Amino acid sequence: MYEAVLPDFFRLLVPLPGNPLQAINAYLVKGPERNLLIDTGMNRPECLTALQDSLAGLGADLNRTDFFLTHLHADHSGLIGTLAPPTAKVYCSQTDAAGIGEMVGESLWDKLAFYAGRNGFPTTDLAVALHKHPGRKFGPQGDFNFTLVQDGDLVSCGNYIFRCIATPGHTGGHMCLYEPRKKLLVSGDHLLQDITPNIAAWSDGHDPLHEYIASLNKVAGLEIELVLPGHRRVFSGPRERIRELKEHHRARNAEVLRILTGGPQSAYQVATRMTWDLTYEKWEQFPMPQKWFAFSEAGAHLNYLAMEGLISREMVDGEYLFSLPKRKTRRQRG
Repeated sequence: MYEAVLPDFFRLLVPLPGNPLQAINAYLVKGPERNLLIDTGMNRPECLTALQDSLAGLGADLNRTDFFLTHLHADHSGLIGTLAPPTAKVYCSQTDAAGIGEMVGESLWDKLAFYAGRNGFPTTDLAVALHKHPGRKFGPQGDFNFTLVQDGDLVSCGNYIFRCIATPGHTGGHMCLYEPRKKLLVSGDHLLQDITPNIAAWSDGHDPLHEYIASLNKVAGLEIELVLPGHRRVFSGPRERIRELKEHHRARNAEVLRILTGGPQSAYQVATRMTWDLTYEKWEQFPMPQKWFAFSEAGAHLNYLAMEGLISREMVDGEYLFSLPKRKTRRQRG
């Protein structure tokens, strides 16, 4: 399924069966000599068939197509090894290209397991969570010769000259494409209209939420009339959505602080007490992948608050616990 959004610019809807995201928006830009495909869908037959059908319907020859990955997540990068011929350029940020290499080589999963274990994720569930992780099940396979891009680089196709906009937060190397003449932003998962991008912490001391808020402010300074996101609806007027996303994270930070009034807790314990926009009545009913992503988001908020000095973190019996700073007594204050 595909639709034209601008001349020679098409949105390709790639289904994600059984996934709460429902589908991914890939984008094809057609040029007189070469095309550009932005993101791919997961490495699974349903995604491949849908994408190939759309490309065939548009008369897009993969041998005349280059690729741009907004970020490393499997729903955006999974099919790159299947689709990209050896002659194609595959644009990606250096950070996320390295992450894809770690994902393929398995070292990423060892790092995630170590981080999760010492932040309270039950060891009895870790193996199941990693086995069911969509990035591990449906991620890209093979060796990739990436063309690395950084903030400010230009990528051209037909009548479109895109400027790469580094927007870390959702991933460390997330990259948007901005066409200033057409006031167009291909936003990947940095800006979504109908759902909130997952901001996840996967290493101690990493502050992806701070990076994400800075990236929101950066994009707010661009002149944008149309946003082409990685999921759900195309939309216009992004500044109001940016305001909503910043308010969402402010409210989530406040919720985490309220939860910590109950005493020191791990990231996993905090996640079980946060409110989630899911249909399940209690944490125990969450599918394992949803527990995993909720845990990682709780960690992002905790790391942010710790970096801001609003909470403290200490290692207790091999596990990090977060707590509100102890109030000084009158005598301690002197």
